Amino acid sequence: MGLFKHTKSRQEKLTGSDKETTTDSMDKHESTDALSTMADMPITEHLIELRRHLIKICVAVLIIFLALVGFSRELYNLLSDPLVAQLPANSTMIATDITSNFMAPIRLTIFVAAFFAMPYILYQIWSFVAPGLYKKEKKIAIPVLLSSIFLFYSGVAFAYFIVLKGVLKFFIMFAPQNVLPMTDIDSYLSFALKLFMVFGLTFEIPVVTLLLILVGVVSIQSLEDKRRYIIVGCFAVAAVVTPPDGVSMLMLAIPMWLLFELGLFLAKVLIKEEPNAALSANTASSKT
Repeated sequence: MGLFKHTKSRQEKLTGSDKETTTDSMDKHESTDALSTMADMPITEHLIELRRHLIKICVAVLIIFLALVGFSRELYNLLSDPLVAQLPANSTMIATDITSNFMAPIRLTIFVAAFFAMPYILYQIWSFVAPGLYKKEKKIAIPVLLSSIFLFYSGVAFAYFIVLKGVLKFFIMFAPQNVLPMTDIDSYLSFALKLFMVFGLTFEIPVVTLLLILVGVVSIQSLEDKRRYIIVGCFAVAAVVTPPDGVSMLMLAIPMWLLFELGLFLAKVLIKEEPNAALSANTASSKT
């Protein structure tokens, strides 16, 4: 009787493993069919599909822009508040070009429209890329997209509320006594937008680090071994992309380093189960 139960349980295990193998093979078969279907599509159809998604992105940005264009001056006032708060009492912002009064707020409104449309933009990119991905890759891609949106917004918010005020205070504090700071509105806009984009992209470091490890381009051990070089690289990149002052360089280099450590930690948490699974598989084979 015990032998019968043992045989039955073994048959159930074999049946379960056969089901898992069948499920995996079906998933691979469906993904292979999707990839072969995309491969059979001519390049013109891919370009037409890409154009369709780009048109949707442009329409979404245009709709948000039209909704915000009436508040373009208010948006620029909101952007210039950190600078105006640091200027001397008898100083103000100026416009050196006759078109700056009109074009600077419009440029800012376009950036804000694209900023608010970022989730929809990434969704359209996902819709174009998703048919060529396997199911396991899709499960990873969705959390990556959501975390990328959150991190980009966090980077821009960090730049506006923390970095911008400190950088502007540093520059104005070191102005010569016989120089009255009067910043051009177009130059200030370019400076602020560059700062926002740099910090928004910098905050994507955890996602990039995690993806590189999951794809197999680098390993956790190799990144840990090269940590000192990566830290030096963070300071070197920050010195190049930020304005020529120590405050903004430190405010970018230190978050870059901490975000890299965050991505490395997340990779350790997500990938630590693989050695355990291999060990259990080896134990089960030795028992058999």
